[in-house]
Amino acid sequence: MSKTKKTITTLLIIGFLSGCSFTENKPISYKPLNVLLITADDLNYNSVGAYGNTIPNITPNIDRLAKQGMLFTHAYVNIAVCQPSRQSFMTGRYPHNNGAPGFDPIDRDVPTLQEELNKVGYLNAIIGKEEHLKPMDKFFWDFCIREEDVASGLGIGRDPELYYKYASDFFSKAKQENKPFFLMANSHDPHRPFAGSDDEKRYWGEDLPKFSRQISEEEVSVPGFLFDLPEVRQEIAEYYTSVHRCDETVGAILKALDDSGFSDNTIVMFISDNGMSVPFAKSNCYLNSNKTPWIVRWPGQVQAGSIDRTHFISGIDYMPTILHALHLSKVPNMDGYSFLPILKGQQQKQRKVVFTEFNKIFAGNEYPMRSVQDKRYGYIVNFWSDGEYQIKGEAMAGRTFKAMNKAASSNESIAKRVDLYKYRVPEELYDFENDPDGLVNLIDDPELQDEKKRLKELLYAEMQRTDDPWQIDFKKKFMQNINND
Repeated sequence: MSKTKKTITTLLIIGFLSGCSFTENKPISYKPLNVLLITADDLNYNSVGAYGNTIPNITPNIDRLAKQGMLFTHAYVNIAVCQPSRQSFMTGRYPHNNGAPGFDPIDRDVPTLQEELNKVGYLNAIIGKEEHLKPMDKFFWDFCIREEDVASGLGIGRDPELYYKYASDFFSKAKQENKPFFLMANSHDPHRPFAGSDDEKRYWGEDLPKFSRQISEEEVSVPGFLFDLPEVRQEIAEYYTSVHRCDETVGAILKALDDSGFSDNTIVMFISDNGMSVPFAKSNCYLNSNKTPWIVRWPGQVQAGSIDRTHFISGIDYMPTILHALHLSKVPNMDGYSFLPILKGQQQKQRKVVFTEFNKIFAGNEYPMRSVQDKRYGYIVNFWSDGEYQIKGEAMAGRTFKAMNKAASSNESIAKRVDLYKYRVPEELYDFENDPDGLVNLIDDPELQDEKKRLKELLYAEMQRTDDPWQIDFKKKFMQNINND
């Protein structure tokens, strides 16, 4: 018997022993579950119709998926930037614990989800964003479609028809080889450059990605953490044109799954790697940085149309949950833990907070931040903020920040907001339940000093639990007077 057949046989036996029953002395065989993860690139949680966006039919395919499964209202990524976020999904660890605090390869001794699946005979595949999981040999891709292979024009990862083609090819491969599969299908939308923008032409000349629907400036609402300036509104419309194309890609992938006949035995999750690429969202620790749309469809297991408004889940919980769903052993030293019980309709009372971090941008500039959020409040510590060091990064590219920076010269409120973004302050505290855009820093509010103390203690405890390298600085600079706050 071949090694592959032995592995699949072992899976069948494991499934049988863990949950199958007898009928007339014959076991009901266990059919290994397939896994499909669809990711968006820089999609704000509230840009999705199912999460309250009011643009008509902006995300019909994602909305349909939500009706077929469970939608989480308190879902987060643990770091709001592409590669570290995705590597956190696939290791179950915070970036400070997997060796990749920024755009770095993970440590070689850190297990990956794909590594564990490869051991038991799964086919692993990725479409797009393959450069954001490194080192590549740690992810055991049996089928790897590069970002340029799903390009529309020169616009990498932006052609829904090609996503359908390559997803279909992979499903055919899995069927021919009679193996269970894991597919990570990654849209490159709505990452910059946005559809129809001047930046697109600077990147790709005249060979631009196609889009089927252009969102007008009249259709959009400018996020409350920005300012409704003409150039900002224009860029938000361009962003939403990319959002709609992202949804078309999601629809193409799901159609390929349906056409393959695998839908009924595949757990599907949809998530974004971080918030939109504008100030006060991506590459920070605000609500709009880390909160993500997270939808789970699992026919026969997850109640269709259900909404979880209770539990906090985050990126480090993805790997433990998939291992749990597949009846595979826990991997030691993961920071996250399985939320499979929630998918089965049970409660996990400890899921009341989420911890997030930021470390450095693609260029290598370090801006260390840590945050803890619960249903109402969010506390952020900016270790880098000294009043002189200025933040930089992709979120400041394009029309939005340039327009805000220009308007700051004649508008005091915009000037204060721009100044806050550039230099930040050491500590921030927001009532995100009533101020989701983080407009009023309550760090010095005398009535909230007990809340500040509580959140700081929660954050410090998590930093200790996970051996965060910034725990000593946090204790020294921000915990020493906590009893007097």
